[in-house]
Amino acid sequence: MHDRRLFEQVAAPLYEDLLAESGLAADDPRTGEDAVRRALDLLLDLGLVRLDAETGRWLPEDPAGATSRVVSPLGREGARLLEESAAWSTSLSALGQAWRRTPQAAEAGPFTYLRAEAIEPFLATLVAECQEEALTAQPQTGRSLALADVVQRDTALLERGARIRTLYQHSARRSSATREYVAAVTARGAEVRTLDEFFNRMIVIDRQVAVIPSGDDLSVALAVREPSVVAYLVDVFERSWERGRPFTSRSATMLKDIAAEQRAMTLRMLIEGHPDPVSAKRLGVSPRTYAGYVADLKNEFEAETRFQLGYTIGQQGISGEE
Repeated sequence: MHDRRLFEQVAAPLYEDLLAESGLAADDPRTGEDAVRRALDLLLDLGLVRLDAETGRWLPEDPAGATSRVVSPLGREGARLLEESAAWSTSLSALGQAWRRTPQAAEAGPFTYLRAEAIEPFLATLVAECQEEALTAQPQTGRSLALADVVQRDTALLERGARIRTLYQHSARRSSATREYVAAVTARGAEVRTLDEFFNRMIVIDRQVAVIPSGDDLSVALAVREPSVVAYLVDVFERSWERGRPFTSRSATMLKDIAAEQRAMTLRMLIEGHPDPVSAKRLGVSPRTYAGYVADLKNEFEAETRFQLGYTIGQQGISGEE
């Protein structure tokens, strides 16, 4: 494997210098420097330079040949690793299903606590085994996995014929990474909606297993297999889903309605007297963005302070539920 950092930081600029200077003398003082020497060796190995015997100069070569020598093998290796990954996933999924049919699995009980590094592997296994439907509620837009990994994982689920429904807060529409993810999975049949209200993180697979946070400690999750509890969590999701708005819509009316819902939520947070960090979390935005929402309301109601804003809201009988 070639040293890409050396290539990007030293070899590529050196190659450009060779182009500008029509080569580099073999006895040039720069070739005595360790970094330049290693960069020249790398360029030579890639077929990007050659030492001309007649002139005694390092001369640049067309990069097209290097592209085929470097990129094509990496592409083939990537395809092989993806195929190997899928095969391992299928094999381990079969073992997981076999395990759940044994007395040992029954003895583990309907609730399992997952801590820190155990959460993602457990979720990855659940998603790999999903056959019918995955319901996900994501109150924050940040993801612990890379976008490409999430898209690949969920695309594989959709291609197996399973259904994905994901619920975000309205604020997720501002995240470019989330928009990329939504565009990728909705193109393959997934459904995504957003809601103005705050809700807890939740993943339900095939209406048989639910994974939820264990209290306020997000480093601990709880896997639930108790049918009645899972059914209750599914009902909570369905009620929120019905109130959500499709993420794919870009109509002016839809965007106006979403802005109105976020404004109403901000009003409710002010009326209920929540601290700014709590209010920002419930809206799914940063404290700075929330402060901007409050500033907009001050301008709208011509108030100079929050006290004046609260007084005006109360005088007008506004509840935030309109």
